[in-house]
Amino acid sequence: MTKHMPPVAQDDTFRSDILNGLKKPQKTISSKWLYDDVGSHLFEAITELDAYYPTRTELSILEKQVKQYARLPGARGAMVELGSGSSRKTNLLLDAFSDLSVYMPIDISANHLKDAAERVRRAYPSLAVIPVAADFTQPLGKLPLLPELPVLVFFPGSTIGNFERHEAANLLKNIRSAMPQATMIVGVDRPKQKEVLVEAYDDPAGVTAAFNQNLLQRINRQLGANIDLARFTHQAVWNTEDSRIEMHLESSIDQTVVVDGVEFPFREGETIHTENSHKYSEEAFTEIANHGGWRVLDQDSDVNGWFSVYTLQAI
Repeated sequence: MTKHMPPVAQDDTFRSDILNGLKKPQKTISSKWLYDDVGSHLFEAITELDAYYPTRTELSILEKQVKQYARLPGARGAMVELGSGSSRKTNLLLDAFSDLSVYMPIDISANHLKDAAERVRRAYPSLAVIPVAADFTQPLGKLPLLPELPVLVFFPGSTIGNFERHEAANLLKNIRSAMPQATMIVGVDRPKQKEVLVEAYDDPAGVTAAFNQNLLQRINRQLGANIDLARFTHQAVWNTEDSRIEMHLESSIDQTVVVDGVEFPFREGETIHTENSHKYSEEAFTEIANHGGWRVLDQDSDVNGWFSVYTLQAI
């Protein structure tokens, strides 16, 4: 059984977010809406690409440090995963956490979450698996966790980089409020050469482009829009000032699209900003963690210094 935590119907939230985002001077849609069922599967395909270094780099760190993570209190209690992503990362920890009692994945895509939870149930029949369908970027409220169990939050994939600094700190505050005594393992991407970054988010095979354009397909399907995907192209741009890769969908012509009965004009070259992926230095992320109510216990990196996995303690 999957526990659902709306309090607002997701369809209504999707509609209002899309309409409000397209009315902004810089048209913007939250990256969380990239992850419907199709988008979630496309993202899994992205993580297998040679150009996309974050997944394999983070995995190499986790493999090296997993025995260290197994000594954390939550490894003998409940592991809460934010975003039911790569099963390779999840299974790596579950294999090492032999005394774990509860696994609770939280994800906005209910179907993707259900599939991920079923895979874990089959592989670990003695583990209590409690999937929660929720938007973890919002306050989580009361999670169905036993108060006597220590909690370990697993937040891989550098998802924290999708948020502005103040948003990332607020997200960490929300997590801390829901799990005030927890420790956390969180993946954070670091600054590196522009060429490496751009190729990772605009791969030669075009999978990331399909992932980005699927958002337009979702808007067509759920909001009765008339968007012609062929008139929008995927763009990945390195923003040096803000230390982030930006994903955009760029209009190739002057056009007007209709979404839920509302007209939105586009100039040629105008974009919809769909995702940020901030690359944080150790100093920058430590500051964010502290503002969010967490203390850095440890930081592990790969040999190239491309990626970090932090261990945090709620304070």
